[in-house]
Amino acid sequence: MSSEEQPDVMDPQKMASLKHWGDPPDESGSNQMKKNVVVSCGWGRLIFGQTFKDPAELVEALRDEQDGRRDLAFYVRDPHVIISQAPQELFLDPSHTYRLAFDSKPIEIPKTEGFTVSLMNNVQEGEQANSILAKHGMIRVGRQAYQQLLDSDEVSVFIATDDNSGEILGISTGVDHYKAINDPDNGSSLWSIAVDPHCSYSGVGAQIVQYMAKMYRDMGRNFIDLSVFHNNHQAISLYEKLGFEKVPVYCLKHKNCINEKLFSGPEPEGKLNIYSRIIIDEARRRGIMVDVLDRRKAYFNLSFGGRSVTCRESLSDLTSAVAMSRCQDKSVTLRLLKEASLSVPDQICAANQGEVEAFVKQHKQVVVKPSNGEQGKDVCVDLRGLPEVLAAIEKIGDAPEDILVEELVKGRDLRIIVIDEEVVAAAVRRPPQVTGNGQQTINQLIEKQSRRRAAATHGESKIPLDAETVRCVNQFGYQMESVLPMGKTLPVRKTANLHTGGVIEDVTHILNPNLSSAAIVAAKTLDIPVVGLDFMVPDVQGQEYAIIEANERPGLANHEPQPTAERFVDLLFPQTKGLGSPCVEQI
Repeated sequence: MSSEEQPDVMDPQKMASLKHWGDPPDESGSNQMKKNVVVSCGWGRLIFGQTFKDPAELVEALRDEQDGRRDLAFYVRDPHVIISQAPQELFLDPSHTYRLAFDSKPIEIPKTEGFTVSLMNNVQEGEQANSILAKHGMIRVGRQAYQQLLDSDEVSVFIATDDNSGEILGISTGVDHYKAINDPDNGSSLWSIAVDPHCSYSGVGAQIVQYMAKMYRDMGRNFIDLSVFHNNHQAISLYEKLGFEKVPVYCLKHKNCINEKLFSGPEPEGKLNIYSRIIIDEARRRGIMVDVLDRRKAYFNLSFGGRSVTCRESLSDLTSAVAMSRCQDKSVTLRLLKEASLSVPDQICAANQGEVEAFVKQHKQVVVKPSNGEQGKDVCVDLRGLPEVLAAIEKIGDAPEDILVEELVKGRDLRIIVIDEEVVAAAVRRPPQVTGNGQQTINQLIEKQSRRRAAATHGESKIPLDAETVRCVNQFGYQMESVLPMGKTLPVRKTANLHTGGVIEDVTHILNPNLSSAAIVAAKTLDIPVVGLDFMVPDVQGQEYAIIEANERPGLANHEPQPTAERFVDLLFPQTKGLGSPCVEQI
């Protein structure tokens, strides 16, 4: 066996620090470990496995999990024995445990600009953080549960807050083992860490971890543990950089629909993009048969009870070729919507240069885009003056009659999803931006932000380093090699499309009814059962709007936690309604 193949040998001192983690509580002594300890953490319960002497009682504790929660048993001695008590109900979590052992040196937290980590002070901060948890598909915590955590001696909630806006950027839960179980190892642990995937600051997660570790070390604890999925290489790399080391501690969980991906093995269909997968996952939960026809192009077939429907992401057999063509040709889209008395921007084709020049003089700021395009490709926004417009037309390269020049409508970029003549979701989309640290160039900041966006969206969202990005940066008086000052925020694209790095904020719950009505009328006018309508609005709670585009294949995954996939499958197979309802608690 080569040296690379030698098994890890733990330092004897570290091994000694693990001596109690799986031992049952002692029956004697005034400082003995508490028995059968279960601590509520909001997202579920942390079950201290070493406090259970009887394996049957530990199994019953895991069986007592509430719907919509995720309990876990940690520090379980002989997990294989526990699983044998209920093999159909329990499974060994495929995660590693990492430990940061505190030594005599104090923990130094690097100074950051733009955000602050602290303990959660009130329920409202926790409720704001629920949107971050939802974006990661994690369990949200109810108001009453947050209040219980604020009142708890054993559990603390840590948050990262934007110094300028006050928005919550990240959240995590810490547990004090000494207070929870009178822990002879005098430890602590970190759970359920989440950072807003749209956050423009780097290092938020690391700061939360270091802040929590420092607090528990200052309280006299000996270490802090955390659990991380075995193939989350990015997180593991961060923890190891912070000084964490892997330890042989295991976690048991209950087989529920939240944990399904952890114990059911790889999906038989193989890897598909997130827009197909969200629909396929919902279909499989309902017992609908899935047959992937083309992974690369995202075609799949769904069948149930003698009915069969072929889809390409959210585009299905139910959308007619005529409806699809109405959406694909943006000039046709706006003409039809205008005839239906809906508000749309002024628009011409670029075939006649004299008309283009007059149009630019009239509107001052315009948009140039192909009449048949998607995902924000070749769209140039906020062009001022004929030379810029002509350059954009030339760059697109299509025939002039297939290129549109459109009035720039200022406001917020709003996407409304209509399925079966019902508004299911609405979200404001913001163009990508970077925040300076006084050290890195704008080009480097964009690359870093693009990597984070790609990781958060399974590779669907990246900021292109193209001429349009350069133009936008130059318009604000910077060069790509300029070092952006500390704390300075710079928009790097004019378009808010997700595929070009845009970020999304759900506004379904505050959408003005007038905007909802306009979206429904637009869907009926285009005669399309599923559509994503792009609005420009001064205020999502106001009545003013302009519809600029209609997308016949909207990305439903971009609007979680709204039930877009559920409503789509309802449309295709109405007899399965309710069969795939999510078990995550809705707040």
